Amino acid sequence: MTSRDVRQPSAAHPITVEPTGRRVTVRINGEVIAQTAAALTLQESTYPAVQYIPLADVTASALHRSDTTTYCPYKGDASYYDVTAAGETVADAIWTYERPYPAVSAIAGHVAFYADKADVDVA
Repeated sequence: MTSRDVRQPSAAHPITVEPTGRRVTVRINGEVIAQTAAALTLQESTYPAVQYIPLADVTASALHRSDTTTYCPYKGDASYYDVTAAGETVADAIWTYERPYPAVSAIAGHVAFYADKADVDVA
């Protein structure tokens, strides 16, 4: 078994998770895939803020787990979903940390959408 690099958020690499406090609607190929008032905004260092949507607020029938996995030393192991919307499948449109590290534990049970694969509207 190999050891993984596990990092904690710090002043040099801050990560915050806060309730978004507004309605978030996600569309793929023009079709509403998720809508929630319970999103979380994750802000990591200088990266753009990411909306994490409760999985329960995503159209389950549109999701298909993919074989893709990645690792983030700050958040843990990510798994991915393909999304079928408007008759087309968008590969790896969603990622989720099912067992995130303690510093970002609030995102458990939530998913995030790639900005170049989905339209995420915060209103």
